Amino acid sequence: MRRRFPPRWKKRFFTWPISGVMTWFLYYLMLILPIDLGSAIVGKLFRFLGPQLPINKRAKTHLQSCFPHWNEIEIEATIRDMWENLGRTTAEFPHIQRLDVSGNDKRVEVIGVEHIHSLRDDGLPGIVFSAHLGNWELLPMLAQPNGLDMHFVYRELNAPLAEKVLRRHYNKLRERLISKGREGAIQMARVLREGGHLAIMVDQKLNEGLEIPFFGQPAKTSTALASFALRYKCPIVPARVERLSGANFRVIFYPALELPNSGIQDADIKELMIRVNKQIENWVRDTPSQWLWLHRRWGK
Repeated sequence: MRRRFPPRWKKRFFTWPISGVMTWFLYYLMLILPIDLGSAIVGKLFRFLGPQLPINKRAKTHLQSCFPHWNEIEIEATIRDMWENLGRTTAEFPHIQRLDVSGNDKRVEVIGVEHIHSLRDDGLPGIVFSAHLGNWELLPMLAQPNGLDMHFVYRELNAPLAEKVLRRHYNKLRERLISKGREGAIQMARVLREGGHLAIMVDQKLNEGLEIPFFGQPAKTSTALASFALRYKCPIVPARVERLSGANFRVIFYPALELPNSGIQDADIKELMIRVNKQIENWVRDTPSQWLWLHRRWGK
């Protein structure tokens, strides 16, 4: 009888090394190409190949559920556009740190920077939250030019080589990356306790958390953002990235959300996360083709 490797061994010795090498190769290939050319080429490649992949069924299921009034043509067009946006984001990743995000470069329009300055100057800890929209990798680049001391919470890549490429890319920001998990939660608390700032993506499904409405459906949502904000009484600033055309973007920072204060902690946490999910839903409805519909957001 043919012996089968346990799944963890397959990942360790086959899947992760292969994906790591591919990540390394694509990263340095895109670094050689000008950002506009690389973005266009990989965007079109993803646009063609993405809909052929098995995972594409998940995106289609999500779109049909969230936009039940859409016809097949609208759904398929949005899916192709989503894949192109993902391809462009992938190709642009090596160039992100070279972009001028101060607001003086026509490639990156910045709106609402006064809300970041408010976080910088209010003497309080603070949190910026966002979602996987447009080229979300732009957001970490906005902190330093605006004098904001910020740490960035992210999901560590499974493939060690791919993770090494990612951390090398972030260069000076490397020491400000916080990996999600128990140890990461301790680091996040320490940052806020010392008056620092966090940037968190909150649009992915976690196995833990509360069932919070998202597009009218219960979605497992992490409550860490609300728990930290209420514990340290810190402002929460929403931020989104919108792709305008090609490798041109608009970054918008919004006024800080009002913190609920009913005196009942569990109720306040849930209410705040309802507001957060509603904000993200509004963004997705504005530009549905720029959100990453491939996540298991509703466990589907």
